Parts: sequence; C-alpha cells; structure tokens
Amino acid sequence: MDSTVGAPQGVIPARLLHGQKALVTGANSGIGKATAIGLGRAGADVVVNYVAGREAAEEVAAEIASFGVRSAAYEADVSQEDQVVAMMDRMVREFGTIDILVANAGLQRDASVTEMTLAQWQKVIDVNLTGQFLCAREAAKEFRRRGVVPDVSRSAGKIICMSSVHQIIPWAGHVNYASSKGGVQMMMQTLAQELAPEKIRVNAVAPGAIKTPINRAAWETPEAQKDLLRLIPYDRVGDPDDIAHAVVALASDLMDYVVGTTLYVDGGMTLFPGFATGG
Repeated sequence: MDSTVGAPQGVIPARLLHGQKALVTGANSGIGKATAIGLGRAGADVVVNYVAGREAAEEVAAEIASFGVRSAAYEADVSQEDQVVAMMDRMVREFGTIDILVANAGLQRDASVTEMTLAQWQKVIDVNLTGQFLCAREAAKEFRRRGVVPDVSRSAGKIICMSSVHQIIPWAGHVNYASSKGGVQMMMQTLAQELAPEKIRVNAVAPGAIKTPINRAAWETPEAQKDLLRLIPYDRVGDPDDIAHAVVALASDLMDYVVGTTLYVDGGMTLFPGFATGG
C-alpha cells in the first residue's frame, strides 16, 4: 500500500529526530516502509533493511533522501546472526552510529495446528522473535559503547519492537505467529528492565488490523472490510502511517519517560468488542 495514504504526513514535525540515525528492518513494504519514511520525514537518517526486493528498498531510501537526510538500503536476513552483525557493523561504519532501532521484520506461515510443519513453526519464530533479539542485542552494544549524546537525545538509544495485538489475543490457525508475538512482548519487557539503567529505552508498538499487502484479502473488498470492522470499535481499518506516527513519537524525547510499554495502535481491537453488548 502507498505509504502516503492515511493520516496526513504533516503531523510529523520535520526536525523532531534531527541528527539521529535509525535502522528499520523489513522496511521495503507495508508498515516498515511507512515507518522508515516517517522517521526520515522527522529528520532522522534511515537505513532501510530488506531481505528480498532490492528495487523496492532502494525506492524507499530514495524517497527518504528527498527529505534532505541520508538513507541507504541494506540487505540482511534478520534471522541470521552473521548477517545482523555485519549489517550493524556497516551502519556504524557508514552512518557513524545508531540511535533508533525499529525491529519490524516479520512474516506469517499460517496453518492449523495439526497441519503446521516444524519448518513453518521455526521460520516464524526465527524471523519474528529471534530476528528481533539479534537486532536488539547488536543495537544495545552500540548504545552502550557510545552512551548518551545530549545534543542528539536524552537517551543512549531507543529500541522499538514491532509486535501485534496477537501478543495478547489468541489467533487460531496462527499459533506460530501468535507465539512469536507473545514472545516479543516478554522479550521487550525484559530488555527494557535490563537496559533502562543505561538510559536505553525499549518499547513496543502493537498494530491491529492495518492495510498492508500481507493481509489484503481481509480489507480489500467491501464484504471483507465489513467483517473486519466488527472487530474494531473505532470503525476504520488502520493505515501504515498510523503505525509510523506511533513509532516516531516513541523514538522521540517527547516519550523519554516511556520504558517497557506496548503502545497498542488498533482502533480498540484489544477492547474485545464482542463483549460490548454483554457478550
């Protein structure tokens, strides 16, 4: 989906993140793309990570660069330790440091529990959970090495984990995905507890139903959207920019006292709307 669709881009202050260096994983489409563009619009230099789709990633980087900041596309599979280490080393070498990590890369391999293969289970856990851990670990090393630079940010670094409402809402037919996001929640909180004394802030954003290519069938037709809206009290399906705005805010010093929190951006999906009339 075109990241310009949705909430107006003008709500992002152009210099809110000026001078900061951000890495967004899985940033060549969907939520990752909108988030990378939002960070660039807020004044950050942005590395656009991708595992496939180089041309799309380079297009995102070019759009970000049009805001007068630096951007580059880096290929790396976040589930592979050596590739994550190499990506972070390259970023520090080429951009000087990292201030913001948005661990966004994720995927689905759906099946009923009796039909799900070990490969389907493992792939989702490897990317959605282990990938976030590896990226967070490497970012934390650089944050710790560099420390706080007051002219840049009040914190030594920010890690924002992209989770899902399914970290707390069970999802039949998606046990691997829901388990990975439940793991992200506890990983984020544990990292936040461990790293906060070093002025490293760790938080998460949990999207609800968002219009991205991965779930197009759930919102593209009027019939599908009507069914989906039964789960959303706010009566609209989210856009990728809704997530981008949340990430930009969490990454900024406006949220400097926010630590170990999940921000649900879901139109009220986690309010369990089925119980609005007594269940």
